[in-house]
Amino acid sequence: MSSSIVFNESIPGERKKVIVLGSGPNRIGQGIEFDYCCTHGLIAVKESGYEAIMVNCNPETVSTDFDIADKLYFEPVYWEHLWEIIEHEKPYGVIVQLGGQTALKLAKRLHEKGIRIIGTSFDNMDIAEDRGRFSDMLKELNIPYPRYGTAYTTDEAIEVANQVGYPVLVRPSYVLGGQRMRIVINDDELEKSVLSLLKHLPGNKILIDHFLDRCQEAEVDAICDGEDVHIMGIMEHIEPAGIHSGDSHALLPCFNLGPMIVDEMADIAKKIALKLNVKGLINIQFAIKDGKVYVIEANPRASRTTPFIAKAYGIPYLNIATKVMLGEMKLKDFKLEKKLDGFAVKEPVFSFNKFPNVNKELGPEMKSTGEAIRFIKDLRDPWFRQLYKERSMHLSK
Repeated sequence: MSSSIVFNESIPGERKKVIVLGSGPNRIGQGIEFDYCCTHGLIAVKESGYEAIMVNCNPETVSTDFDIADKLYFEPVYWEHLWEIIEHEKPYGVIVQLGGQTALKLAKRLHEKGIRIIGTSFDNMDIAEDRGRFSDMLKELNIPYPRYGTAYTTDEAIEVANQVGYPVLVRPSYVLGGQRMRIVINDDELEKSVLSLLKHLPGNKILIDHFLDRCQEAEVDAICDGEDVHIMGIMEHIEPAGIHSGDSHALLPCFNLGPMIVDEMADIAKKIALKLNVKGLINIQFAIKDGKVYVIEANPRASRTTPFIAKAYGIPYLNIATKVMLGEMKLKDFKLEKKLDGFAVKEPVFSFNKFPNVNKELGPEMKSTGEAIRFIKDLRDPWFRQLYKERSMHLSK
């Protein structure tokens, strides 16, 4: 091809640049919530004096609008495309915390290439994502967690399941929205589940956790600047354990858990955030059984519930978290006043009418395609009372 017709319309500017990674196309587990995160993150990057560059390929998002970022690369959020952009733009750093699991998965490649990851370091993110390393850290901090093991074959899985005790939760590592997660109660079911999992995700490390039957679930979202931790919100799930957090209704603030348990969750979240030296956002999932608080997992990024909490309390949490990641401001520089009269309910949205043959039973694999927010004055609200009465109706075995 003649060199005279090769043309590049993207001319790198002189200002320090920050790339924000989006979450790609909408899919179960990664919807429009991360668009909210990226949009507010880009605004914060611009307010901090950097050139804000967005990389995403979803036309249905606000973050890809022409007037949000200083520069938009409408490209798939894959390493090959990202590396070309990085070589061309030579950014100061890349933000991976706002684009869900898609963006977070690229952190390893960025780290290997020596590209600055803005906010929490790759190694500390990996501790939170790697079940073995995370459990070792919880053990060191003396924080309870369900018994677990890892396996690569059906024989190993059966051995681990018998050690941790049935029922067990079987899941692949590093997946989104509880993909291919199953609760099994005996060796036969476990074998079927593991074979199916290895068929669809060959070579994947299988995680086997003891399933805390009939426990209550809750989650904490927090911002940490490396020194202080601010608990954005503690949400209590209405449906029992066994339903994916994305499919369950959740109430902000907690309504049924005692103050001691709420304080313990906040205390554990602070310990984990400081130990991981989090700079930015973290989401921690808890299970409460017989008055004891267990940590299920931690996500060192913005979660689906971060925009929900920001809207419910009327605080621009994503803007604050991005400025903390960039090191421009500390938490003590912000005056954070929560404004919520009554309760906010996270209401999952399902698209079963578009997919009539899909099994409508809810379980550990996520099925909702979005969420809505509903405000109620108090717990006597008729809609809420009906919901609470029927909370176990759609639970699969």
